[in-house]
Amino acid sequence: MFRLRPAFWPTVISLPIFILCMGLSVWQLERREWKWGILDRIAANQAAAPVTLDELLEGDPLAHEYGKVKLSGAFLNDREFYLAARSLKDRVGMHVITPVRTDKGRIVLFDRGWIPSARKDPKTRAASEIAGHVDLVGVVRRSQIKHYFAPANDPAKNFWFNVDVSTMREIAGGTPDPRLDSFFLEADATPNPGGVPVGGQTQLDIPNDHLQYAITWFLIGLALVGVYLAYHWENGWLTVNGRAKVRGSA
Repeated sequence: MFRLRPAFWPTVISLPIFILCMGLSVWQLERREWKWGILDRIAANQAAAPVTLDELLEGDPLAHEYGKVKLSGAFLNDREFYLAARSLKDRVGMHVITPVRTDKGRIVLFDRGWIPSARKDPKTRAASEIAGHVDLVGVVRRSQIKHYFAPANDPAKNFWFNVDVSTMREIAGGTPDPRLDSFFLEADATPNPGGVPVGGQTQLDIPNDHLQYAITWFLIGLALVGVYLAYHWENGWLTVNGRAKVRGSA
């Protein structure tokens, strides 16, 4: 028979920690299901045929996130934005985001891909500064928010760490529109003249490690229980089948 006389302070300290560990374990399992939903949506939207911009805007554009969109218009090359701290094969650089004025006059942000920092000046990649009409295919991505520890965007210096679509579109001369302000497009892997920017930078292999995290928190909780019971056994406050450890005994 198992009998425990809980010690006050060990119980007061251990119980909230145990509840926290179990709560985090359950939360990670919920996050796992949420991540599976994202991965399923990515797979479905990636497999779907490209839609036109008009078709995208008929409903919620974000319902088509990671899906492909066909776009026709002209690059506004004199209004490029530079998304800092982006890497490609361990090389540090940035992404070039160029507004596109569509054939119907809409302004859409188009992430053309990665360039090395040394080629930020458009003169160093003049071949890629395409003038005139272009037909593009892009992947739908949602407007980004600033992460807690990330640096803030500096629009005055055209230095960006996250894609703030509404602000960028306003700077580029776009009319505020909740639908167009909710997303931007990332270029596919079609090569650009001169070799840069390098498109196809959309991350599709999003890791789903939440089961491992859930197991880790669960095991931490079990370890805490073990330590708690061992402490009570050592101090004679735990009996098993009527037997308790005698203090000072081996």
